[in-house]
Amino acid sequence: MLGTEEFKLLAEKHMDMIFRIAFSFLKSQSDAEDVTQDVLLRLYETDYVFESQSHIKNWLAKVTCNECRKFWRRLPHKQKNISDYADRLAFEEKSYQDLFTAVMRLDKAKRIVVILYYLEGYQIHEIAELLEIPQGTVGTRLARARKELRKYLEDEVSI
Repeated sequence: MLGTEEFKLLAEKHMDMIFRIAFSFLKSQSDAEDVTQDVLLRLYETDYVFESQSHIKNWLAKVTCNECRKFWRRLPHKQKNISDYADRLAFEEKSYQDLFTAVMRLDKAKRIVVILYYLEGYQIHEIAELLEIPQGTVGTRLARARKELRKYLEDEVSI
C-alpha cells in the first residue's frame, strides 16, 4: 500500500490524465469526476508494486478504462450535453474549443483512441493493449476519427 505522501504526489501528477480519459468515455463531468475518485481510491488501496513511472501511468490508464466500462454499463444510455463542460474550460483560442467540441462529437470508440493518442501520448500498440483491441483497429479508428474531425471542422467551423 502506498504511503500518504507518495499517494498525494501520484494523485496530483495523474489526476488530469485520469479525468480526461474518463470524460472522453462518459461525456459527463460529474460522471468523470466519480470515476476519477474511484480510480484514485484503487491506487491508494493497491498493494501492487510499480516498476517505473510509465508503469504507474499505464496501470492508471488501464484501471480508468475498466472503471469507465463498469460505470457505462450502469448508466441509462442518454446523450450527454458537453457544451456546459466545454464552456467552463479556459481555452486560449477559440480553435481549441472548436477542436475539443469536434473530438467530443466522435463516437466513444474513436473519441477514446484520439484522447489516448494525441492528449496522453500513447502509441498505437499501447492503446491496443489498454483497450484490449487489435492494433489495426486502433489505426482504423484513428484514421476515421481524423477524417470525421477534418470534415466537421471544415463544414461547421469553416477552417
